[in-house]
Amino acid sequence: MGRVRAVLLDIDGVLTVSWQPVPGAVAALEWLRAAGVPLALVTNTTSRTRQSMASALRAAGFPVTAEDIVTAPTVAAAYLQDHYPGARCLLLNSGDIGADLTGITLADDDSAGVDVVVIGGAGPEFSYSAINRAFRCLQDGARLVAMSRALYWRTSDGLQLDSGAFVAGLEQAAHMQAEVVGKPAAAFFEFAVGGLGVPSGAALMVGDDVDNDVIAAQRCGLTGVLARTGKYNARALAAAPAEPDHVIDSIADLPALLGRA
Repeated sequence: MGRVRAVLLDIDGVLTVSWQPVPGAVAALEWLRAAGVPLALVTNTTSRTRQSMASALRAAGFPVTAEDIVTAPTVAAAYLQDHYPGARCLLLNSGDIGADLTGITLADDDSAGVDVVVIGGAGPEFSYSAINRAFRCLQDGARLVAMSRALYWRTSDGLQLDSGAFVAGLEQAAHMQAEVVGKPAAAFFEFAVGGLGVPSGAALMVGDDVDNDVIAAQRCGLTGVLARTGKYNARALAAAPAEPDHVIDSIADLPALLGRA
């Protein structure tokens, strides 16, 4: 795999589960560092800022900084500034990510004058009243931007429902299509690879979601690697519209994969 010059790694489900390291993950990341392979940790996680994630990962033994992490909120901020400059945004998200939404104007409790409804990660904040408020804004002409279409993710308590289910409901109810900026959007992978200074064809993506991580990356020209950890599901793999370039048991097997001729 000599053509691979940079690596993108999903965090949740590949490096960690509920912020606890997947066996062999720390050693794999240390190997990449020692080999001098440029890397970015890419995630749709919206419950923490990049700085908070970096702190949690370092505490778990991973040699990373906030600058190594590309999140759906940071890409969303860039997207909103580019496509909706000066827009007043209603954010529905579980967790405080304000530090990663630099330059974005967030609406307060008054729904009037909202230009864009921004959907982050699901959690207790996704109450009926909150979803209905977003729906009213869409009825009044606001656009819909979603950080993810993921339907679920894995925690130490098992699979948990994610915001993709709510995004789909809002799309149906408001008769509109969400603009998705996190994985699997091409803009997300282009942003991440661009930050590493290599063409897409020279980058490899490791994820636990065959559709949103792996096949989405392959559509952008990256080599796609599916890890059988996190929310990996054999039925989802069998039903996928394409096959991953590679399937590994876990991130611990990545060094061997990259070392093959």
